[in-house]
Amino acid sequence: MKIPTLARALFICAGLGLAGCATVGPDYVMPQLKAPAAWRQLDEKGATQSTSAENYDLGSWWLTLKDPLLSELIEKAVTASPDLRSAEAKLRESRARNAVAGSDRFPTVTGSGSAARNRSSAKSGSGATTSLFSAGFDASWELDIFGGTRRGMEAAGADLESSLATLQGVQVTLAAEVAQNYLELRTLQKRIAIARDNLASQSETLQLTEWRAQAGLVATQDVEQARSNREQTRAAIPTLEASLTEAEHRLDVLLGEAPGTLHGRLSAVKELPLLPDQVAVGIPAETLRQRPDLRAAERKLAAETARVGVAEAARYPSFTLSGSIGLEALTLGGVAGGSAAKSSLLGSVTAPVFDAGKLRSRVEIQDAVREQAQIAYQQSLLTALQEVENALVALSRRQQRGEALQSAALSARNAAELARQRYGAGLIDFQSVVDTERNVLGVEDSLAETRGETAQALVALYKALGGGWRREGESN
Repeated sequence: MKIPTLARALFICAGLGLAGCATVGPDYVMPQLKAPAAWRQLDEKGATQSTSAENYDLGSWWLTLKDPLLSELIEKAVTASPDLRSAEAKLRESRARNAVAGSDRFPTVTGSGSAARNRSSAKSGSGATTSLFSAGFDASWELDIFGGTRRGMEAAGADLESSLATLQGVQVTLAAEVAQNYLELRTLQKRIAIARDNLASQSETLQLTEWRAQAGLVATQDVEQARSNREQTRAAIPTLEASLTEAEHRLDVLLGEAPGTLHGRLSAVKELPLLPDQVAVGIPAETLRQRPDLRAAERKLAAETARVGVAEAARYPSFTLSGSIGLEALTLGGVAGGSAAKSSLLGSVTAPVFDAGKLRSRVEIQDAVREQAQIAYQQSLLTALQEVENALVALSRRQQRGEALQSAALSARNAAELARQRYGAGLIDFQSVVDTERNVLGVEDSLAETRGETAQALVALYKALGGGWRREGESN
């Protein structure tokens, strides 16, 4: 048989086999999104007014805080974070696996060549020396009659899309974690400053008490109580400073740096960023489409559904075409001759006859895995809705708490100043001064902490909305 004739025969047989192909297993249908029409916890009068996400760039939500350093830290994290690099490596793995699955559609062709020289024994044979030269190609092609390969490609493609969505989800989480740690750091700086201001004020009160005790106007007990009050405030500062250092170190690690690298840039005390007047909340359906973790879960479901077809196809016969073409001669020069050609063509079928139900059980296993992925996707939807509702109510309530504490702090400072004046005039006892000073410290510290929590609640809301990632090809 001539070489072109063999090639034509191989492809004709493959075409005839593929003409009757059928894909077994369930066809994937994307689940419908079941979302409420609006957010129940939306505060229509507050800063969390419902606005369409189309009018805002959720991909770079941190720009709304107008803090250049925060923006720089987040943009560096999304290029240097170890978590992000790991997700990128996973994406490259999925792309390679997708390419491997696609290659199963094509024949496997291998080339070979050999040269041998043999000499027989003079006693047992003729004692002659013979040579054999050969070269050729071998091809093997398993026909995808029942769609097992196509289902495998479908699963690999869905895995690739899931890995891409997972990478985008890492970007969302990373941006939120950098922002929340940064806001915690700024909050701790403010709380430390408040404690030190109160420490200075209490030192003045202690000095006033010592002067009055030296003059015989008050008992030594007042001096000791003033000193105790001051030292309690001093004792709170190291704990806050330790928390501040820990927040710095977390930021270092998020950016892929050694702890302490960012200290010089973060040590300067700055106020918390101003919160925007409006937040791009949109409607629930927009959020569910925006969140990459939901997209990853949905693509995971698609992949597991396709693998049911892979398992089902294994229960059916498999058809393989194999052939070889080559040249073989006793001399190297003879290889080039037309009479040196050789060829073969083989078609084979393999079918499971008895396996004690193993293949059927594998289908049931994969169907159970698919059901688990479906339940996980449904749970992800509920979790996403819950996270947005919780973030909305947390932001609204912390704003209300901050407004009340702002008024309380002003009154506490006025009360403390009046108490010191009245104590200096001998009109009240020292316990009243101690109580008002402690109240000032407590209220101002709570106010600073609440402002930080409000800013972090805003970040949590943006994260719950799925902000912080961009589609491929977009730039910051």
